[in-house]
Amino acid sequence: MSDDWLDAIKWDAHGLVPAIAQETATGTILMMAWMNRESLRLTRETGHAVYWSRSRGRLWHKGEESGHQQVVHALRIDCDADVVLMEVEQKGGIACHTGRHNCFYRELDAEGRWVEIAPVLKDPNAIYKKT
Repeated sequence: MSDDWLDAIKWDAHGLVPAIAQETATGTILMMAWMNRESLRLTRETGHAVYWSRSRGRLWHKGEESGHQQVVHALRIDCDADVVLMEVEQKGGIACHTGRHNCFYRELDAEGRWVEIAPVLKDPNAIYKKT
């Protein structure tokens, strides 16, 4: 299988592209992370979301520690080919490392404050190993 499809992506100066994970069943935006060529290629090959972790400096298989994998149903790019949209099934119902369903759990209120609008579904300390 040729990787020519990856050449259509407009990678940034660091060889990355933003990737948005959207829940297939609800349309909810779960999270945004970064992908490089290898992570996007692996995502297509495995059918599971693989990202590039800038903080770890390595590939990050979503759910590798938490078990909260994302099964990819569709891969799309935007009109400028500089953003990837993935339609995913979120295993375990938690996409955010804070233990919430999605990463967009704060909303700006009328007084200009960021207010948490979604509950923690599971304590992150119970999800992730302590090192």
